[in-house]
Amino acid sequence: MAAKPNAQVAKYIDISPATSTAAADPSKGITVSAENGGKIADVTVTSPGTNTSSSTSPNASTSPNASTSPNASTSPSTSGAVSGTLNSTATRWHSTWALDPGRAYTVTATGTDNQGHPVTETSTFKTRVPTKTFQTEIYEGDDQTYGVGMPIMLIFTHPITDKAAVERSLELTTSKPVIGSWYWDGDEHLDFRPRDYWPANTTVSFDGHFAGVDGGDGVYGTADLTQSFDIGQSVVAVASTTAHRTQIYVGGQLAYTWPISTGRSTMPTPDGTYLTVQKGNPVRMIGGTKGTPGYYDELVNWAVRFTFSGDYYHSAPWSVVSQGYSNVSHGCVNLSPADAQAYYDMAVPGDPVTITSSSRSGDWDDGWTEWFDDWDQYLRGSATHMAVEAGPHGSAFVSPSSLPADNATAPTGMSAAGNYLAS
Repeated sequence: MAAKPNAQVAKYIDISPATSTAAADPSKGITVSAENGGKIADVTVTSPGTNTSSSTSPNASTSPNASTSPNASTSPSTSGAVSGTLNSTATRWHSTWALDPGRAYTVTATGTDNQGHPVTETSTFKTRVPTKTFQTEIYEGDDQTYGVGMPIMLIFTHPITDKAAVERSLELTTSKPVIGSWYWDGDEHLDFRPRDYWPANTTVSFDGHFAGVDGGDGVYGTADLTQSFDIGQSVVAVASTTAHRTQIYVGGQLAYTWPISTGRSTMPTPDGTYLTVQKGNPVRMIGGTKGTPGYYDELVNWAVRFTFSGDYYHSAPWSVVSQGYSNVSHGCVNLSPADAQAYYDMAVPGDPVTITSSSRSGDWDDGWTEWFDDWDQYLRGSATHMAVEAGPHGSAFVSPSSLPADNATAPTGMSAAGNYLAS
């Protein structure tokens, strides 16, 4: 049966952007609509130098390619591949992600008219080249291993005002099911944190489909960003400033209880659930004013940092006699050399460290303090006000009210509410 002439086809299938459009908005994507009783059977999108991508069945969705750049998104996306989803009634197809700026596309849609006759419509257009752009950097390194508390941290080179649009461009694939949320800390910093600590030994793949996304005020992303990393074993430290002991949980079980000495009364170690940031052996620690009481300049072994202001778990052979009995440090958690080395050997960035019973509250952003917030507080930092469910097949935004009950408990599965408040 011959296809109907184009004059009749246009009544049954409509493509936006229309053919010959010279500066289409890439953030709007591609929409194919069936009209007057028509149906869509297949949509194919091609772009010079790219693979063909099509949707041939209701609710089909495949992930587009993305240019991989470890820790940074600094160059134009070169994939051009376009995926999309056809609705259950075969009357509307829409591209999954934004389109690359400054790229030519040809869309070919086939289907039927209201009598079941085959119809075809084609549109060839080009997306605009934006004058204002943003790029994105990710903290996580490719194929690196992090602790169970590690947030995904993104930094943008330009303030984002349409935060929801940027959140909707993000996709996570995790080897184990994960529930979490995005959280904006200002206009240029976006984090993802699970509701509870990550499941140990999880592989995480991040896909930021930023190319063509309007971050607000006509500032467009120009490059996609992908990164894969691993969550290692669960290592959780809890230090009591009054019991003068730290407990180390490995794999959810108490593995060690060590004597410690924390900050003296004038320099108390602050309460809070922090994350290990970095480690070094040795680390030079300098504090106070040279020539005045309290000044120190020490080369310290087996040092694992958990605040930006300079608090560490570290070896302190000079305070062994006080460890387990009194607090004499300048704010760090002092351990014996053997205990400090044992912890150092286990630690990777993102391991939770909780300080309890202090007279001093922790300060937000003095370290990676995402776990200062409980789940409800963290959710309020999302521009979409939605939770994220991720797994081996990708991620989806879901209503927080639809989530299953949370059975995790502190300190090994999650942080305790109000953990940063002074006792």
